[in-house]
Amino acid sequence: MKHSFRLAAIAAMLLAAPALAQTALPPAISVTGEANVSVAPDLAQIDGGVSTDAKTAREASDANNAAMGKVLLALKGAGIAETDYQTSRLSLQPQYATPSKTNERPAVVGYRASNRVTIKVRDVTKVANTIDVLIGAGANDIGGINFMVSQASKLLDEAREQAIADARRKAQIYAKAAGVTLGEPIAIAEEGGAPVPMFRGKVAGGMAASAPVAQGEETLSVTVGVSWAIKPAQ
Repeated sequence: MKHSFRLAAIAAMLLAAPALAQTALPPAISVTGEANVSVAPDLAQIDGGVSTDAKTAREASDANNAAMGKVLLALKGAGIAETDYQTSRLSLQPQYATPSKTNERPAVVGYRASNRVTIKVRDVTKVANTIDVLIGAGANDIGGINFMVSQASKLLDEAREQAIADARRKAQIYAKAAGVTLGEPIAIAEEGGAPVPMFRGKVAGGMAASAPVAQGEETLSVTVGVSWAIKPAQ
């Protein structure tokens, strides 16, 4: 019985060998192509809000709601469409005193209510003015500014073509050095990454108006891996 089992296993391996040979990848050169496109951002997103401290949760919540109401009215008064700002986070947290003794349970000494709003600014030249509006209305926490490119996909198409050209250039160098001829691409895979925010930071309530903001440029990057078939040099 054992001999029969071994013979069957060997036969199965021999039958599978041609199939494995058919699925083996042909000789190839695999390289990575890269391309960058720099463009001035045309859209910005500001994250800001109000934090309020009080002795009780109700007092903190009521005071925070009133303060945030002034901020929202100021945004509307500045001509920002209501569809371009929305609440991003609400929180109410107890505040604890620092224990004076080891293993002493910290006592609650008050509460902090926070309300944050995310604002979309469609004209990047008005970012500083929007921050001024927030601070002037009582916002005491500006969490960050993200500059973005609204038509990034179209610009990335240009970078994709450049990345493929870069991959072909590298593959031709390797093929020449190896004494082979470059054939057709047999596999293409793109790797992507998100644009990095140009500015981040917190702004205190006492910050002076007209804070300088530099939007700079966004760099859109494309990295693509390409495998090229190769054949003997002719």
